[in-house]
Amino acid sequence: MSFAEQWLQRPQNVWLRRAFFQIHLWIGVGLGLYLLLISITGSMIVFRNEVYGAFSPKPVIVHTSGPRLTKDELKAAAHRAFPGYSVSFIWEARKPDQAIEIWMERDGRQKQRLFDPYTGQDLGPAVPNIIRFMAWASDFHTNLLGGEKGRMWNGIGSVFLSVLSLSGLVIWWPGVRNWKRGLGVEWRANWKRINFDLHSAVGFWTFAFVFMWGVTGVYVVWPAPFQKAINRFYPLDFYRLPSAQAAPAPAAAKFIPVAEEQPAPLPPRRRWPPPHYSTGDKILRWFTYLHFGNFAGLKTKALWALLGLAPVLLFFTGVLMWWNRVLSREALRLRRAPEAAPAFES
Repeated sequence: MSFAEQWLQRPQNVWLRRAFFQIHLWIGVGLGLYLLLISITGSMIVFRNEVYGAFSPKPVIVHTSGPRLTKDELKAAAHRAFPGYSVSFIWEARKPDQAIEIWMERDGRQKQRLFDPYTGQDLGPAVPNIIRFMAWASDFHTNLLGGEKGRMWNGIGSVFLSVLSLSGLVIWWPGVRNWKRGLGVEWRANWKRINFDLHSAVGFWTFAFVFMWGVTGVYVVWPAPFQKAINRFYPLDFYRLPSAQAAPAPAAAKFIPVAEEQPAPLPPRRRWPPPHYSTGDKILRWFTYLHFGNFAGLKTKALWALLGLAPVLLFFTGVLMWWNRVLSREALRLRRAPEAAPAFES
């Protein structure tokens, strides 16, 4: 029987499929918990713009009585409210009757609090907890809470996710006689069969999405290779590739420390024409749109969040399959080993 005939009739006996099974198994075992957390946080931040819009705090109005406190007096008030913290920034309010924001740090932890500029009273957190949590989830999903180094590891994880989904598609194929069985779940079977069918069917129907998230996740971390490849066929306009003769990028804006004076009011913003996106630019934009699901309304975002949880179900069903096929048999073998061992008389 040729390789093609084996693959069509009895793929379980093909050595290539067995090799892909081992790849799929050990990537799932090694990165299962990572993929679980990435999937959950990814589904959460689909709605981050809506959360930010709904819970963004409005200016807190205070009673204007007496002279405003100086910066030194405000720093002293912050130290009294939070001993051990050092003041890093003081943000002046736009209007005299609005609370000011003070940032403080201690041992790498940061607090952002509102204070009354006339009495020095602490008025509570400047950022609601739900927004702080959403920002944490976004940082975890993008950078693994580790800055540039965490983002690099996230890119490596996206590569493995792409390989995991491709290997899963290869080992999903059950042969021409049984291919329909891999599309659904036999709910009347025993729980082991149901678990296998769930893993197989969910993996098949969500393959395109999981593979897309893996590839676009690589793009988010390392966009340059994608830009060069697309620019070869569709020249980029907005996302121009950097050149040696390009002018240096403007310096990034920095926060205003306490010791510096507030800058003078900026002139009115000039309205610039909307940027022009070439075909290549639009393709690159869709890489980000598809990854985060922010290209349509709430119904599409809800679908993206639901599909983003598919790896969670695949993780748990995969763990059960691994337990049934490997760990439970090994545990049974170890329990029987002392009984089967020959006894030696002294």
